[in-house]
Amino acid sequence: MTLTLPTLLVLDADPPPRLGRLTGRARIVHTDAAGLAERLPEADVLLVWDFTSHAVREAWPGAGPRPRWVHTASAGVDHLMCPELAAGETVVTNARGIFDQPIAEYVAALVLAVAKDLPRTLELQRERTWRHRETRRVAGTRACVVGSGPIGRAIARTLKALDVTTALVGRVPRTGIHGPGDLDRLIARADWVIAAAPLTEQTHGMFDAHRFGVMQPSAVFVNVGRGPLVDEDALAEALRRRWIAGAALDVFAAEPLPEGSPLWGLPGLIVSPHMSGDTVGWRDELGIQFVELYERWAAGRSLVNVVDKKRGYVPGH
Repeated sequence: MTLTLPTLLVLDADPPPRLGRLTGRARIVHTDAAGLAERLPEADVLLVWDFTSHAVREAWPGAGPRPRWVHTASAGVDHLMCPELAAGETVVTNARGIFDQPIAEYVAALVLAVAKDLPRTLELQRERTWRHRETRRVAGTRACVVGSGPIGRAIARTLKALDVTTALVGRVPRTGIHGPGDLDRLIARADWVIAAAPLTEQTHGMFDAHRFGVMQPSAVFVNVGRGPLVDEDALAEALRRRWIAGAALDVFAAEPLPEGSPLWGLPGLIVSPHMSGDTVGWRDELGIQFVELYERWAAGRSLVNVVDKKRGYVPGH
């Protein structure tokens, strides 16, 4: 009797995932965004390797059956969620656990770089200018980390190692975590305000003119969550008027950031190209994680990293 293998559909990105361990255990079909809608009805599992694409959100409402399981090689799921996927029985999982510590290290690097004025030091070196300055002490400062998931908690742990007093803000208050009602009070006292929340209806645009106005003039804002958490026009105004001392953005409403965007030239803003979680070997880690999840799924075991499709993230934190 011929064994029918499950069909694994991969929404590709370059370089493609290494799925050699699944040889003979899955029928692997690769597609780009243009071919996704046609291929979806034949798939049992969809691997969203191109996690920058919105193709799933656009193709999912079409006719025909849909995969029983969708995995995205990213922490956020906003790029693929649509009402039809949220309302259906398809299980969605994410890459929770891969990016936590790399992003925490990146945030710590930004905090240290800003406090020690490293961007200006590099500029002066290029100019061959010797200019002595005084810099800020990091130990003893305060941080407010918005987002109490694994990434936010890793950021808090890493900053505490630098002797930064850190408050975590989550969706609901609980032991060790503040609720949204405390946010304005906490950011008003913080030297470092760090956005690491998932993108949901509740968090969209949460950092607006009001929030930047609440922050103290010496505060620095960092976003390693999702671009639309921030009203970018309000941030630009806050930096131009020096309502806050500076900012660092690793994520943006539009990516890649257009060449003509005014964000490139804002005073006190560090721009990085959505790289805070991407360390050497990260794609291999994502591939290994998916293969291990696939083996659980194929064996009939319960999946981990299951996203609450209504909330838009993995619950339990």
